Amino acid sequence: MTINEIQDEIIEEFSALDDWMDKYQLLIDLGNEQEPLDEQYKTEQNLIDGCQSRVWLQADLVDDGGSKVIRFSAESDALIVKGIVTLLIRVLSGHTPQEILDADLYFIEQIGLKEHLSPTRSNGLLAMVKQMRMYAVAFSGK
Repeated sequence: MTINEIQDEIIEEFSALDDWMDKYQLLIDLGNEQEPLDEQYKTEQNLIDGCQSRVWLQADLVDDGGSKVIRFSAESDALIVKGIVTLLIRVLSGHTPQEILDADLYFIEQIGLKEHLSPTRSNGLLAMVKQMRMYAVAFSGK
C-alpha cells in the first residue's frame, strides 16, 4: 500500500467515530496493540527531543525484495502518545527513504488530531514526524 492509501484508510477509521472521546479511545487501543519496543532500543539516543512524555523511536534500513525500506518501531510511556506514534509507524514504516521524504502527512489534519491535541502533545507529534524524516534523510545518503 502507498503512504496515501494508508492515510486514507486511517481517515476512514476515524471518520466513523463522531465523538472525540471515542477517537482518543481508538488512539489508546492502537497504542496498546503495538508490539513493545525491545529494551535494547530504550536508550537516550532513541528518545525524541520535544516530546513531553518519553518516546523512543528505532529505525532500521532493511532490504525488502530488492528495495531498501525503513522499518520503524517505537514506544511511549503515555497512552495517547503511544497511539499517535503507532499511527505514524503505520503510515511511514516499510517505505523507502524517498517516499517518506516526499510524503504529505495530511491524515493528521484530516482526522482532527492537530486541533484536539494539547500544545505540548502537538509539539511532540511534530518532533516525531521530524525525527522520522531525519532518519529518512540519513538513510537516503543525502
